[in-house]
Amino acid sequence: MRYNCGEVITAMVTPFNDKRDVDYDKVEELASHLVENGSDAVLVTGTTGESPTLTHEEELEILSSTKRAVGDKGKVIMGTGSNSTETAVSMAKRAEREGADAILTVVPYYNKPSQAGMIEHFSAVAEATELPVILYNIPSRTGVNMAVETVKTLARKYENIVALKQSFGDMDTVTELRMSCPNDFAIYSGDDSLTLPMLSLGAHGVISVASHLFGKEIKSMIRNFKTGDAATAKNMHQKLYPIFKKLFMAPNPVPVKAALAYKGIIEDYVRRPLVELTKQEKNELFFVLDSI
Repeated sequence: MRYNCGEVITAMVTPFNDKRDVDYDKVEELASHLVENGSDAVLVTGTTGESPTLTHEEELEILSSTKRAVGDKGKVIMGTGSNSTETAVSMAKRAEREGADAILTVVPYYNKPSQAGMIEHFSAVAEATELPVILYNIPSRTGVNMAVETVKTLARKYENIVALKQSFGDMDTVTELRMSCPNDFAIYSGDDSLTLPMLSLGAHGVISVASHLFGKEIKSMIRNFKTGDAATAKNMHQKLYPIFKKLFMAPNPVPVKAALAYKGIIEDYVRRPLVELTKQEKNELFFVLDSI
């Protein structure tokens, strides 16, 4: 493997206080909690971290706080993507200077580039940094899908493009990615409920939301599958499936923040335009959480 970020990467939420300022003490507490409970790495300032409403200065301070908390217990990956190539390049360079172990960079959103445009965009990022680069394909948010051929081209051209987070639930595409890309190029599920199916097709692990709450269980599911105990892995998948789905009953990360607040780990504040769950929604979520 070109660079091993681990099997369970938690896409970490950004804790806020009641004024909706970043609570950096809680950032450190949460990051430490995650790496002590099944996460091999934490991904900060991604969509789950509410990156669209963070300033670049806040993002870099979150990275620094997380690095302090994690130390040598796991890796810290920074979401540096943008729909501006210039900004994505600049943030990749800043992440490298500030000590990130790797970066995640998303398909440009809203401006919907062609496949040729994506290749130019990601090439510029890869050439701007020596950090390992994880590509991120999530058509439901970006409005455009990154083709298998595009991923293949980038993975073969750049040694530091090491992995793909695939949040697109087409299993034929996962098969084609695994057949087309180099063997040492890692594929991660971007959806908790698709982790086990994708593992069966050659994925390496998951960039997870549910691992905020069930990191050890997700880790054991992956380990059991990879060591040949598919039945036990399937049982864990089925046990966790209801919460995998319920954590997306409202826009991410609203439900997982509510669940973390229910467990007494952080508060559930989110930044507008997101809003907290209603009382009824919380009751539905907590009922499923308590049943696992």
